Amino acid sequence: MNCEEDGGGGCLHVYTGDGKGKTTAAMGLVLRACGAGLRVFVGQFIKGRESGEVRMLKERCPEVTAELFGRGRFPRGRPSDEDISLARRGLERLREVLQSGEFDMVVADEANGAVHAELFGIEDLLSLIDARRPEIELVMTGRNAHPQLIERADLVTEMCKIKHPFDSGVPAREGVEF
Repeated sequence: MNCEEDGGGGCLHVYTGDGKGKTTAAMGLVLRACGAGLRVFVGQFIKGRESGEVRMLKERCPEVTAELFGRGRFPRGRPSDEDISLARRGLERLREVLQSGEFDMVVADEANGAVHAELFGIEDLLSLIDARRPEIELVMTGRNAHPQLIERADLVTEMCKIKHPFDSGVPAREGVEF
């Protein structure tokens, strides 16, 4: 358990599952943090372009810093050396951010997907959690959250897909899915 009863310690949040809304839930939390004047860092693994949420937050919330750590596609099969290198650089960047004292909240978007795609191991992700300053609120998103991460988390929400337009061939739509 990372949260403290007096509210002084940061919690570890995990948003996972096969349903839509993991990143969107994290961005809603970022928006709430901005409204409270908190400084937020968003690091996005795998993704190669900014989502509508991130563009809006960067433009309108000076408290938000966002960086991409990927080429814009989920690796299929064995990941390329470039995918691994980008993810590992992102992991090190997050470690710096978590230890810097500059941010109150850190979002590691698609960190679960990066572990599942074998861009880095669960040990690397758990080490990142251990390296953070205790007051930082840490949010991790992505499908296939590792059981060890779920065990360590203070809050776990699983998004469950029941039905989605993509299943009927409707492509991702700007402003809705990205």
